Amino acid sequence: MNQNADIELKNKRTEEMEIDLLELFGHFMAKKWWIISAFIIGALIAGLITMFVITPKYTATSKMYMVSSSSQSVVDLTDFSIGQSLSSDYVELLKTRPIVEDVIQEQNLPYSYNQLVGMLNLSVVTDTRIIVINVTSEDPHEAMEIANALADKGVSELPKLMETPEPHIAEYAIVPVNKSSPSLTKNTLIGALLLMLLVLAILTVEFLMDDTLKTAEDVEREFGVMPLTTIPEGKIEGLESTEDKVKRKRFGFIKRKGKSKRKGK
Repeated sequence: MNQNADIELKNKRTEEMEIDLLELFGHFMAKKWWIISAFIIGALIAGLITMFVITPKYTATSKMYMVSSSSQSVVDLTDFSIGQSLSSDYVELLKTRPIVEDVIQEQNLPYSYNQLVGMLNLSVVTDTRIIVINVTSEDPHEAMEIANALADKGVSELPKLMETPEPHIAEYAIVPVNKSSPSLTKNTLIGALLLMLLVLAILTVEFLMDDTLKTAEDVEREFGVMPLTTIPEGKIEGLESTEDKVKRKRFGFIKRKGKSKRKGK
């Protein structure tokens, strides 16, 4: 018996939740122009900030190729796995303080060691011995010069440190034409969604805080009693409001048997 009661209670709660969700959706639809306006305004604000406030950055890329550890032949497949391991070592050693500070001094850069390391993104292409050196800067020419200087340092200094054959420069960096960040499309979409979600959250709170009874179903759900009748909103045909009577009296009109006559005539 208790089990059946619990099941009925759960079903009732589920039904009430579905009704609430439908009412919430209806509340959103009633405020749809607020939501659409928030989406458009958020997109405009984020787009303008991206275009005129955020400084664009550019990324230059140079590439190095690790040769075999036992010879200068790049086709020595017996040492391929060793070459891959050495490539990972080169990536870490290229970020060491002596190498980076030499690049800062030679290029006369206005950066500290930590600042320049933060501009670097070094990686090894999967299943290869190719090292990719990415440098991101607000100045495209500066990004190119740092990428190439770091690649040259890798060729000249790291073989001495590791006692291995020197790598080859597979590709020198060129001046990047297109900015790497920020993305206008991405930021515009994020701004539009964020402001729209904010408006939706405000509308949801407004809906949850509104405890007024709007329909007969609300009265039945709240008190367990269905009302006998409801009073419709607006003017009811055949009944004249007090406001209308005051206006008619003010302008000298008296309503008689469906006709309006002017006083004094």
